[in-house]
Amino acid sequence: MENFNQIFTLIAEHEGFGLNLDILETGLINILCVIGILVYAGRDFLGSLLEERKTNIVKSVQDAEDRLNEANRRLSEAQKQLSQANVVISEIKNETIAAKKVLLQSDSDQAKKDLATRFSRALATFRSKERQVFLEVKQQIILLVLKRTLMRAQETFAKKERATALINETINKLKGDL
Repeated sequence: MENFNQIFTLIAEHEGFGLNLDILETGLINILCVIGILVYAGRDFLGSLLEERKTNIVKSVQDAEDRLNEANRRLSEAQKQLSQANVVISEIKNETIAAKKVLLQSDSDQAKKDLATRFSRALATFRSKERQVFLEVKQQIILLVLKRTLMRAQETFAKKERATALINETINKLKGDL
């Protein structure tokens, strides 16, 4: 704060601000010489720094473009692989569906064969039972007819030898049909 007050004090004593046109007193020549020397001497140094910076920027841009091109190439390759994978997946799905159809058809054919075999066995068993029942019924009918015939013959012929011979002859004829 003290320096600030001194500035105002100096300004008040020298009658304000003013422009000094004396070149030697102001040091303008010194400043121009320093700037000239810096430009002359620093041109190579600054030029090489700027050239190096330019080279680095160009190299960075080129590297970025190369990475972009590589990334685009990898992307296109990955897309090709994805499409190939999708083709393979669809082929696998189609093969799976075909295999399922074949297995289902095979199972269906086997089931049909099994059912046909079981039905044939059941039909054969049924026919065998039917014949057996028919033979049993036939034997029962014959037995009943023979018993009734025997009873009628005994009533009609009442202990005659001819009746016995006739019954035996009839029985012998009927045994041949059984």
